[in-house]
Amino acid sequence: MSLENQVAMVTGGRRGIGFTIAQILGKNGARVAINDVASQEEIEKAVEELKEQGIEARGYIADVTKKEEIKTVVQDIINTWGQIDILVNNAGITRDALLVRMKDEDWKAVLEVGVQGVYYCTKEVLRYMMKKRYGRIINISSVVGVMGNAGQTNYSTAKAAILGFTKSLAREVASLGITVNAVAPGFINTEMTKKLPEEVREVWLQQVPLRRWGEPEEVAQVVAFLASRAAGYITGQTIHVNGGLVMI
Repeated sequence: MSLENQVAMVTGGRRGIGFTIAQILGKNGARVAINDVASQEEIEKAVEELKEQGIEARGYIADVTKKEEIKTVVQDIINTWGQIDILVNNAGITRDALLVRMKDEDWKAVLEVGVQGVYYCTKEVLRYMMKKRYGRIINISSVVGVMGNAGQTNYSTAKAAILGFTKSLAREVASLGITVNAVAPGFINTEMTKKLPEEVREVWLQQVPLRRWGEPEEVAQVVAFLASRAAGYITGQTIHVNGGLVMI
């Protein structure tokens, strides 16, 4: 599953699933650019960790909801490496609350990052993929975008929107050698989920047929496959990495 001579851009790539995706892509030979809303120190630390693993990497502080910031990042990657072959739209945030208690700004913030951000990043990168007549776009959705989750109407809406976006764009660009797919993780061990009360984790775990939490590497390996030439005949699909929580 070689990604030699490929350049990947991973949004929300400083930590968690995004960082692991950057690691796996890099270990398969890709040069990796990560961007996130973080301090300079945090970005530099993540990039340094990638470089220590022998990965050629660059880091950017950029807000995916700001069109001009994304344009600047993409242009710098092109100026540095001359191409972007792989785009992983991973950036996302949560602002959980029951709908009747949800603040307007929390609804808007989650949709802006999870939907508007995907639109801006994809549109900017797509121009270069179209010129090359090759590209791999992988959008990170979620199991809650498929099954819903009480207290997450905003997040579920954003992640469900990604699935429709993936299918429609896949039809638009297939003739140009560009594939567009989504990955929908289930309950994954991350810094955030590990902080949940043990009783909450146990309740969630009982819903999973495999009776364990997924690992970030398991999501990242699927992304790496979809980013490879081996997945050239797969487009418009959603790959579910959820231990059997949802079976479609």
